[in-house]
Amino acid sequence: MAASNIVKYGIVGVGMMGREHLINLHHLRTEGVAVVAIADPHVPSQKLALDLAQSFNWPIKVFSAHKELLDSLLCDVVVVSSPNMTHYQILMDIINHPKPHHVLVEKPLCTTVAHCKEVVNAARKRQDILVQVGLEYRYMPPVAKLIEIVKGGSLGQVKMVAIREHRFPFLVKVNNWNRFNINSGGTLVEKCCHFFDLMRLFAGANPVRVMASGAIDVNHKDEIYDGKVPDIIDNAYVIVEFDNGSRGMLDLCMFAEGTKNEQEISVVGDIGKGEAFVPESIVRHGTRVEGRDGVQTLKAENDQIKYDGLHHGSSYLEHLHFLSAIRAKAKAPAVDLHDGLVSVAIGVAAQLSIEKGRFVTIEEVMS
Repeated sequence: MAASNIVKYGIVGVGMMGREHLINLHHLRTEGVAVVAIADPHVPSQKLALDLAQSFNWPIKVFSAHKELLDSLLCDVVVVSSPNMTHYQILMDIINHPKPHHVLVEKPLCTTVAHCKEVVNAARKRQDILVQVGLEYRYMPPVAKLIEIVKGGSLGQVKMVAIREHRFPFLVKVNNWNRFNINSGGTLVEKCCHFFDLMRLFAGANPVRVMASGAIDVNHKDEIYDGKVPDIIDNAYVIVEFDNGSRGMLDLCMFAEGTKNEQEISVVGDIGKGEAFVPESIVRHGTRVEGRDGVQTLKAENDQIKYDGLHHGSSYLEHLHFLSAIRAKAKAPAVDLHDGLVSVAIGVAAQLSIEKGRFVTIEEVMS
């Protein structure tokens, strides 16, 4: 591909997820992409990313600050995969930069609703850039298949969406930033914005109010960082009510390594039910009329995926879709800033509900 047609990427934050983006983009190189720059104040992360890039024969410029990367004018697209609490300032700096940069920002968009709203408003003034939020679970083959089934109407009007995530504890991150609510936004923002995004997608509606119960019961209790004990919850139940009368429920447990599937999703309509299982990659669906004997089971696969990575190929597909949107000069990406904002708002409402012991309306956290 002619050098002028290559889309040039910069990655801000090259910890575990930033390097995962680097590897995904390498697998997309035949589509005409190249990573040309990285920015990260953490030298060991810089070194690991540089080693990766060199193994791909990609010469990259290394910066310690995102502003230097922006000012270099080297990039067409910036991937923001820095710690959650840094997203707001980095996004504002990208959006306000004279050179237009398209952005793929990791979830959560920001750690607070106020910051999310500021980013949404600032980006409205920049019609020359696309900002996609990294809510990539919707691209996982079994989840994508279930979305297709739901949108196809064979389950009827969706009434209930239940999502169970039973998994391992949070991984260790640079400087242990993810051990504290102030940095991550809290477990229900950091981790669960994915699932709140999916609930909204399945329900085809907007959230109205949230009720949650959760605690720190097992994990991180014996950890101390700079004299502080982590305050992130490790299990919760969350109920979300939507404006069309449908309901969502999240069952989160982060000390459940002894499980076959990390995510189990069930969507029930007035006609039928669909389920998705990750990482088994199985989808089941049936109708009330046909009953148990009529339930169909299928293996969900996507031949477009060239690299499975940490998220079952969903990051690869996310990049592929975003690149297509950029090349097509699309008006909006597949997952936009509003999606990012609402997924954070539900998480914030859930965290507040646990703290207050009552229902919290979305209106309350949005204002």
